[in-house]
Amino acid sequence: MPISKKSFHSIGLMGFGAFGRLMAHHLQPHLPVMVFDPQQPALPDPTGCGLVPGTIAEVGACDIVILAVPVDAMSDAIEALRPHLRAGAIVLDVGSVKIEPARRLLAGLPDHVEIIGSHPLFGPQSARNGIAGLKIALCPVRSESAGRIGAFLRSRLKLDVILTTPDAHDREMAMVQGLTHLVAKILVGMGPLPRRMTTRSFELLMQATEMVRHDAPSVFHAIERANPHARAVRERFFAHAHEITAALDAAHEQVQAPAAARTGAHHPSEIDIHALLQRNITQEAHAEP
Repeated sequence: MPISKKSFHSIGLMGFGAFGRLMAHHLQPHLPVMVFDPQQPALPDPTGCGLVPGTIAEVGACDIVILAVPVDAMSDAIEALRPHLRAGAIVLDVGSVKIEPARRLLAGLPDHVEIIGSHPLFGPQSARNGIAGLKIALCPVRSESAGRIGAFLRSRLKLDVILTTPDAHDREMAMVQGLTHLVAKILVGMGPLPRRMTTRSFELLMQATEMVRHDAPSVFHAIERANPHARAVRERFFAHAHEITAALDAAHEQVQAPAAARTGAHHPSEIDIHALLQRNITQEAHAEP
């Protein structure tokens, strides 16, 4: 059935975690934002306009309703909102994956509302200096208003809007986010990491790690578990790592065998060399300037 168009006068936000607060901060100068989150209640804007705490019914009655909840909590959020949604309302999610949220939204929402999947390709860390120029993916699932939403995001929030499909989004994010978060998890687990003698490339790697290491565990789980393309990317990554490790081990064995054959009494042992290096380093550290 055709979906009626309407002007945007209000935004309902379900979920007021770190990203929900970031969105509210940037949206409330443009439209009133009604927030519902019993776990992290919002405080009202003292000016009387902008941010307003509300009930689930008040959030559902807004023109635009944004679900800022983990994928695992989305079905419950949809069920709670469903009776309160107006005909012609626009419902968006902001999750890191798009196929599974789109499936749940289509299955759980009435036909008289529009559905748009969105993924802001940034978070509180990368947006700490503002969001102008940052990217957001929009996936029109059942919508006549995706163009208008995109125009608002471009003109008012200065975002770089990318129109795509849920499947195309998840295919790219399996590598873009899947590998970023995976490598960051591994590096954090290998800590403490060097901080003094570092190269610029290593510092950039550490910056990328810092951007995601404090994300909620639900973000990592959604990226790695809820994305149907993530497992294949992980398997390719570790297969390449295994091939490189095997090649390095084989080359090491080829070098070590001739070296062992040449070792004689006049050559210092590996233990002697190690002690010599340590002694020199210790002497250098305590040398007078």
